[in-house]
Amino acid sequence: MTVSPGPLLLVFLLGLVVIPPTLAQDDSRYTKFLTQHHDAKPKGRDDRYCESMMKRRSLTSPCKDVNTFIHGNKGNIKAVCGANGNPYRENLRISKSPFQVTTCKHTGGSPRPPCRYRASAGFKHVVIACENGLPVHFDESFFNL
Repeated sequence: MTVSPGPLLLVFLLGLVVIPPTLAQDDSRYTKFLTQHHDAKPKGRDDRYCESMMKRRSLTSPCKDVNTFIHGNKGNIKAVCGANGNPYRENLRISKSPFQVTTCKHTGGSPRPPCRYRASAGFKHVVIACENGLPVHFDESFFNL
């Protein structure tokens, strides 16, 4: 009795169709995280920095209330999802070492542009959510404790 390759071929082809979009989706969440929260070498870390970065990163339609930029290389940030991080609360990781950060807070007024921000610079431990070893969400609430 011979077995037809049909069902096996179908499973293989479905795997090719289903897996790549899933991986691409993970990459897109990581890319969004980098766009919103990574700035390796900031030029100034004052209110003007926040206003220009928030606009440049398309975080001003509407004006985002709070956003933090992590200054450092991507590899060190990714490492929080592994060796440079510890579990924190539900499904989050906290960095073992502090990062240089700038937090931009909307100063109020209209949620529509032009947006005005107040900068707060410092070194802080960061709390992030990870998927497949990549950071995909920054937990702003950790800074408000």
